[in-house]
Amino acid sequence: MKVILLTSLLLVCFSSGAVTVTGVVFGDSNGNGIKDKNETGIKGVAVSDQVNVVVTDSNGGYQLPDSKGFGVIFISMPMGYKPVKSYYQKVDVSLSTAQADFALSKTAALAQFKFIHASDTHISDKSLDRFTKFRALVDSVKPDFVVVTGDLVRDALRVPEKEATSLYEMYKTESQKISQPVWSAPGNHEIFGIERHLSLVSQQHPLYGRKMFRHYLGPDYYSFNYGGFHFVALNSLEFEDLWYYGSIDSVQREWLKKDLAAIPPSMPVITFQHVPFISGELSISGFTANGPGRTLELERGELKFRHVVSNAHEIILLLRTHPFPLALGGHHHTRQLFFLETEGQQTRFEQTAAVVAPVEDEGFNMPSGITVYNVKDGKIDLGTFVKIK
Repeated sequence: MKVILLTSLLLVCFSSGAVTVTGVVFGDSNGNGIKDKNETGIKGVAVSDQVNVVVTDSNGGYQLPDSKGFGVIFISMPMGYKPVKSYYQKVDVSLSTAQADFALSKTAALAQFKFIHASDTHISDKSLDRFTKFRALVDSVKPDFVVVTGDLVRDALRVPEKEATSLYEMYKTESQKISQPVWSAPGNHEIFGIERHLSLVSQQHPLYGRKMFRHYLGPDYYSFNYGGFHFVALNSLEFEDLWYYGSIDSVQREWLKKDLAAIPPSMPVITFQHVPFISGELSISGFTANGPGRTLELERGELKFRHVVSNAHEIILLLRTHPFPLALGGHHHTRQLFFLETEGQQTRFEQTAAVVAPVEDEGFNMPSGITVYNVKDGKIDLGTFVKIK
């Protein structure tokens, strides 16, 4: 069975062809996942293959011609709806045509909601109790949804396939036990096998690099709409040879332009990602020349900061086409808050602490915890940090 799976993945990941994907996004009144005669399509829903973005027509139909994406089709969940099954589907890009329909059910339109920002769960057998405490905290807060900004698993960077896949499966299983929707973004520990001298994984492995995240959890960057806000999950990591660094790649940047063009200019945007745009950790921890946590890394021959997004300026300028009140990140295992005031725009850049454990850094004791945000009438509060003891 495993051989068949890997063969199929090889076709999806390495096919040089392109597939034309068609489908319909519809209101599923009976929840059976199938468009019945009395069910109507939903107009104006953005559909993407992580490269192109199209919007559904008056009948809820769409077409992504000659899709050269990564084998994943997703919708930017519209306000007032939730998926009956999933917001994404996998397609085989080795075929010439494919169909992906999306069944949605209606929810209440909200002017007030709350959500949790969690990060760095680093799930494993040893830390499972921390995730259990996190889940209990979510149940007590009762948010509308949860965003988790990466380093979901203990490590897929430098371990063999069996260990990496078991950790991914554990995260998927445990996160599905949370009663509220969970939106996950990838971290550096989700990049499979790239430290090849330790993982002994080939670059030709069908799950190598970012492909393992897509296989288990769907698109590694995407968007959804809730309560009048447009949430964008970004993959803020690139890798070269044996090392990763904070950056938003060129394909994702072009996708982001198209994704933002599909929403009204007045709609505010909230981003969430692992490696943050801005961080004070560089000042607290100081410069580290060598080792796994080294401060600088070569990016295509140019030495740059590794643990923040090196092209943050470019991405933030793209996001300024809309109100951009909040950018969420993780990676540094500490809660941090920064304001950037520019002409006509104020953005808060926030990181939350690690779920997996508290940390000690240069004499500072950083507690473990999550941040709870309340949103009312288009205003986001400063967030409440809640410790996980």
